[in-house]
Amino acid sequence: MPNKYFKPHEAFDRHSHKFDIGVFIGLKKGYEDNLFIKKLFTLPIREYAEFYQYHLIYFLGKEAQGEQEFFSFVWQVVLRRIRYIEIKDPFNSSHALDMEMLEKLIQFQKYLRSIDQWNTQKTLPEIIADQQEEIRKQQLQIAELKEDLKTARKLETQEFINIADGYLLSFIDICLQAQEALLPDTGKELVFSQTQIVWSKMIAKYFREGNNEISLETLRRYFPGNKKDPGIKYAKVPPELKLFKLTPAKKRS
Repeated sequence: MPNKYFKPHEAFDRHSHKFDIGVFIGLKKGYEDNLFIKKLFTLPIREYAEFYQYHLIYFLGKEAQGEQEFFSFVWQVVLRRIRYIEIKDPFNSSHALDMEMLEKLIQFQKYLRSIDQWNTQKTLPEIIADQQEEIRKQQLQIAELKEDLKTARKLETQEFINIADGYLLSFIDICLQAQEALLPDTGKELVFSQTQIVWSKMIAKYFREGNNEISLETLRRYFPGNKKDPGIKYAKVPPELKLFKLTPAKKRS
């Protein structure tokens, strides 16, 4: 057979790639499959994927849409060699070497199965069974997502807390003060969040100003991620809109 699948070792090339197929004097026609298997036997398992991809890229350079053809060809080469070894006389002098080769071929075949997109060598019942298993998994995922959605909807509301028109920044100031408030008995924060964006999202989602939606981007200007370096978009609440002051209550006897 004329070689078109595997990148050949160029004749007398002392710097050929280690995955090239052939010998120093070149690639003998008709022995491409044997030399592919021979090269495979010299490689550690961890290089099987790289070895396969190396020759696939070479083949796709000539047959851009030929990935399935290449896979099928390599699959048949490996399968024929496995079957050949399996029917050999187990009492022949090369049996130990045959078993070593068979193990390598099976390991390489496992890799091929892991990238098989075309159900190569699978029977129709096997394909149907795989599809049914995939459907079962998808149905479980759908059921879980529905349950998650049901739980999330319990917290949803069509109602909003309305802030008097023109006083959004006054409310923001109260939120900012709340972040600075400390508990009198422990000195810990009254409220705490890992990020400031949660404040912006909370207000945008559950509050309105004069019954109108509040822009998330507007809110983010007053809740910078880094308070020490708030950035050029940061804005402060004007003094005239700081209408309230949170102060600790006097202890009751």
